[in-house]
Amino acid sequence: MSRDALIVGINTYQQLQPLQAPAVDAEAIAQRLEQLGGFRVLRLPEFLDPFEDDARRVAHNAEVTLEQLESALVRLFKPTGKHVPETALLFFSGHGLRKDRGIQEGFLATSDVNPAAGNWGLSLQWLRRLLQESEVRQQVIWLDCCYSGELLNFDEVDPGDRGRGRDRCFISASREYEVAFESTTGQYSLLTEALLTGLDPASRADGVITNFSLTEFIQQSPALRSAPQQPLFANSGGKILLIGRSQRTPSQTRFGVCPYRGLAYFDCNDDDPQYFHGRTALTDALLEKLREGNFLAVLGASGSGKSSVLRAGLVHQLQLGQRLSGSQDWTIHLVRPGEHPLQSLALALVQPDAPTIDRATQLAKIEQLLSTGAIGLAQLAQATPHRLVLVIDQLEEVFTVCQDDLERQQFFACLLGALAQASQKLCLVVGMRADFFSKCLEQDYSGLAQKIQANLVTVSPMVAEELQQAIVEPARQVGLEVEQELVTQILTDVKQSPGSLPLLQYTLTELWKQRSVNWLTLASYNQLGGVQGTLQQRADAVYTALSAEEQAIAKHIFLALTQLGEGTEDTRRQVIKQDLLTPTYAADAVDRVIGKLAGERLIVTAQLLAKSGAGDRVDVVDVAHEALIRHWPQLQQWIEDNRLLLKQQRDLEAAAALWRDRGKPKDVAYLLQGRKLQEAENFVATTGTTVSLSVLAQDLLRSSQRARQWSRIRLGGSLAAGLLILLTAGGLTWYQQSQRRFAEIIRDTSLNRVRPELLPIAAELQQEADRLAAAGKVDDALTNYRVILTFTQLLQAKAAQSGTKIDQKLLQKTTADAEIALLRLIREQRLPQLAKELSQKKFGTRKSTYDLRDFEQRYSPGALRTTYLLLNRELGAKADWNDDGQINTKAEADRMPCELLKDIEELWRKATKGSCGWYGQAKGKYNPPACRLLQGQTLTKLVFDFPYDSAVERLNNCKISPRTLKP
Repeated sequence: MSRDALIVGINTYQQLQPLQAPAVDAEAIAQRLEQLGGFRVLRLPEFLDPFEDDARRVAHNAEVTLEQLESALVRLFKPTGKHVPETALLFFSGHGLRKDRGIQEGFLATSDVNPAAGNWGLSLQWLRRLLQESEVRQQVIWLDCCYSGELLNFDEVDPGDRGRGRDRCFISASREYEVAFESTTGQYSLLTEALLTGLDPASRADGVITNFSLTEFIQQSPALRSAPQQPLFANSGGKILLIGRSQRTPSQTRFGVCPYRGLAYFDCNDDDPQYFHGRTALTDALLEKLREGNFLAVLGASGSGKSSVLRAGLVHQLQLGQRLSGSQDWTIHLVRPGEHPLQSLALALVQPDAPTIDRATQLAKIEQLLSTGAIGLAQLAQATPHRLVLVIDQLEEVFTVCQDDLERQQFFACLLGALAQASQKLCLVVGMRADFFSKCLEQDYSGLAQKIQANLVTVSPMVAEELQQAIVEPARQVGLEVEQELVTQILTDVKQSPGSLPLLQYTLTELWKQRSVNWLTLASYNQLGGVQGTLQQRADAVYTALSAEEQAIAKHIFLALTQLGEGTEDTRRQVIKQDLLTPTYAADAVDRVIGKLAGERLIVTAQLLAKSGAGDRVDVVDVAHEALIRHWPQLQQWIEDNRLLLKQQRDLEAAAALWRDRGKPKDVAYLLQGRKLQEAENFVATTGTTVSLSVLAQDLLRSSQRARQWSRIRLGGSLAAGLLILLTAGGLTWYQQSQRRFAEIIRDTSLNRVRPELLPIAAELQQEADRLAAAGKVDDALTNYRVILTFTQLLQAKAAQSGTKIDQKLLQKTTADAEIALLRLIREQRLPQLAKELSQKKFGTRKSTYDLRDFEQRYSPGALRTTYLLLNRELGAKADWNDDGQINTKAEADRMPCELLKDIEELWRKATKGSCGWYGQAKGKYNPPACRLLQGQTLTKLVFDFPYDSAVERLNNCKISPRTLKP
């Protein structure tokens, strides 16, 4: 490996002030490279030192002309003949000049420069062209001179031509407006002193200095960090060995470590980037765009590796700060838009490691700022110490998952508006599937399409050399070998299938599982089915191995994770795990299937900060990659068979999500009405479990049905008023008159107003309820009994408040009869369900995170949930009259029959050998009971919400506990 260096140190100038340090700097660098780096060094200017046996040294008082410097550079980077060095290094110490005649241009000042006469020295534009045409593979340029930031203007010096196998290292002493200084404590300039220290092999445990370790040392140098000048650097391509021997470190035999990522992308974590190979040239191109610009669009086909190069390539290199000086100090946030892009942006800006309370506080402040649009985001960027980089991955979700066009426009207006207002501090990087660019053209979106077109980097398919690196290098890092025949076959297969990088990674992952000792073989590859067949065969095998129930759940999960395309291919959608639960599939069964699919890397799970603002985290599920949707025939068949149903389901789910986000209001304006409600009911009735609604959507449906029911009741009251007119005219039968009076009671009760004269009619309503019960219409009968009890309760309260005379004997009898009938029907038709669940030990749990207005969905299926339903909901006593999910008044608590509370207590005690019930072993409900089955809690605490006073008072009045419970 030949290594040549041109070391230039110019002290003497004809028209400029002479310098003292350059010759000393240059000689020190020359000796370090000669003695420890194995470089063949040419010095300018040079003399033979008679006091050191005519050793070649940098001359202190000699001149270097422009012609001499140009000739030396040509011999270094474009030598004649067959001798082309592997590595060529230029070190220059002297004056730097900047010419500004409408166009800025940088120069290296030679001894004969005379700016007044138009002689500025060596043009950096000329140097750029020289480097671009050079066949030298590793090119190193270190400039230690004033204003070298301008000299290192990468629009001039960096020759571009990424992807030609060039490795480059550029280092400058200062920014374009700064001078470079000599050290106040040593004989060298500040940069040279740092270079010499960084090139000392004693500073590294392995004695090896590369361009990356050198620039890392420079940016961490205490002397330079506190100096008035700021060095700049840029590394591109691969590693360049500067000092030490090139040793191939023996591969660690880590057979238990899979270096491939299956269908998942390579992320910017501690592990993935070390196994990410084949995209060095593309990563360099992305870094170059961010060097001077503040917007970058990365577009490519599905499966081209966009997310991986953004995360394990671009973001990882920015965090390291080894290729772009200062980038290690930038604040970088990754954003995936999802259903609500602005909310996702706010969540991404929260510090992930902050305590829960701090996260909630941060989120509230950020959301407040973003509510002002671009101004707020610009303020956030301006408050960041260094550059703020937002990386929006999978931007196509703004057009697929987000269904709100107004929110979509606000999102883009916020981002691009802030970019214009804070152009020096804010940087925006977007990654998107290329086939969605047309969506950007459908509306203005604050100039998004024009921004993308002007700042576009396309993710092209990997060339053969890059693919080979992606296959072989990760295996080599964990001590595995790859048969050359296997590499050749994979390259052939992938070449015929553009966009198949996820399939390649998945196939390599399966090959790793099927490895023979420490080899990945062609035989195993053929057995798996090759790049095209491995995923299909594995997905089929995983699905077939599931039980019938698990297969149904798996189908439900995969369909839920597919976003139907509208004029585009189907894509993936991220789903909150809670939204995958339906009454058809128990939570533990869904969790079990998710675990199996995630274990096979077909889906991925993660935790995200909840959008509630409370600082909590929620579990989310996603397909590992869209390749599964595009290349698994079974899933494609499911999608095509159910596309229309899925569209209807998604519309309902979207309505439910909007209802949830608004706080689940009971106003009919936010519920399903008319045709939409009828269509939802028809959907549930006809689809069965083929395409199930989530618990949230079913909750919306029930709330809408309840609203319709009360609307009909109120309408019935209005009709009853009309019937009164007909009654005065005669002609109504007794049955018709009874129905009218029933309607009056129902109407008055629903409006929380009662009339004493209707009390006798309540007894007739009870007879009607008894007939319904005998006919097996349990729900209707229970509703009538509850109406009677509410009517008598309201009537009693009215009498107490206003002194209205009421037949107390009739009132008490009517109340008692309704309570007895209600209790009897619950015991006969409802309590057996609780007894069965308790006998089967299906106790259930109360979930740690839930919306307080989700009612019964705060419980997993089981006896605990049934207990709640028997007391609070339509399944039984319906004590929660105002539908707020709580028993927080005495009037509500009194609706729980004492005998029903006792029955429940007896069933729980019997099933748990006396350990579980309304009270614990200590004096109060707050004290730890012996009921381990309920996580050490009492039924009182789990069934009722804080404050518990009204419910506890009812339990005490009913004498449930052997002692008085204390709230």
